[in-house]
Amino acid sequence: MTDRYNYSLLNHNTFGIAVTCRRFIEYATIDEAISVAALLRNSTYMLIGAGSNLLLTADYEGTVVHSAIDSISLTEQPDGQALLRCGSGVTWDDIVAWTVEQGFSDLANLSLIPGEAGASAVQNIGAYGAEVCQFVHDITAIDITTGQRVVINNEECQYGYRDSRFKHEWKDRFLITHVSYALDRHCKPSLDYGNLRTELERQGISGSPTPQQLRQAVISIRRAKLPDPSELGNAGSFFMNPVVSSELYKELSTAYPDMPHYTLSDGSEKIPAAWLIDQCGWKGRTMGPAGVNQKQPLVLVNLGGASGQDIVSLCRAVQRDVQQRFGIMLKPEVNIV
Repeated sequence: MTDRYNYSLLNHNTFGIAVTCRRFIEYATIDEAISVAALLRNSTYMLIGAGSNLLLTADYEGTVVHSAIDSISLTEQPDGQALLRCGSGVTWDDIVAWTVEQGFSDLANLSLIPGEAGASAVQNIGAYGAEVCQFVHDITAIDITTGQRVVINNEECQYGYRDSRFKHEWKDRFLITHVSYALDRHCKPSLDYGNLRTELERQGISGSPTPQQLRQAVISIRRAKLPDPSELGNAGSFFMNPVVSSELYKELSTAYPDMPHYTLSDGSEKIPAAWLIDQCGWKGRTMGPAGVNQKQPLVLVNLGGASGQDIVSLCRAVQRDVQQRFGIMLKPEVNIV
């Protein structure tokens, strides 16, 4: 178990914000997680993954906790069903790459999303018509309030769009140690979201792609429009795509006939936040050391030396302009601390 004081979090957030925490603890086994849970009771703490969905705005005067459990195991059934069990500290894209190598296409749409297994189940990560809640089977965790090991099934998590109970009434209650994903060798992945099918056709792939072909198509799209956090500090998509009523969409589409949208099963409409931001003229604009990415306006970036407050100021300016023009308040997908 790692236990350090006055620890820099610069390498634990992809925005590259230079702040520190009073104490940093990292657990590598279930037994260590149980010990950590006892230390955290009645104290101030924050649970983090890779920091890829996190904006730190100041030094943290409490304990930051991270999982270093990095195991992967696969249990297959004769009918093509399988259960993949991953340590909460495993890098998410390593999981996707590993399953693709095993011949599974289930997670391929979620390729190149930054973060770790534990955070995938908290955030309900998603891309290109897929969400991780479609595959989460159960979650093993230590309940900080009791120190007991618990297994939480998918239904109990109450998943929604980039949402789960872990972000509300369960916030900071559990130290996740493992996440299990249900896979199926006969899975038919979604190919009709965004420009995924177009990219496959561009690569000369028609019909059903192999898992590797699908993964490479997703990677190509993401790399073309999203900056690498190791080169330009960012947390990926900063805002969630807003979901509006069909009535509001009809009203907006009258004024903006080219407004893209995606109709959900309940009849509501999801509108790309990137389009809204672009229409407000923010694409490529900067505010001091913070800016809106030139290729993908959904991404806010640290141009060098930005503080968390610089990013927050930019966020609020973008929100203000979108709301004034479209009557829609963009909600950050990133956790702001």
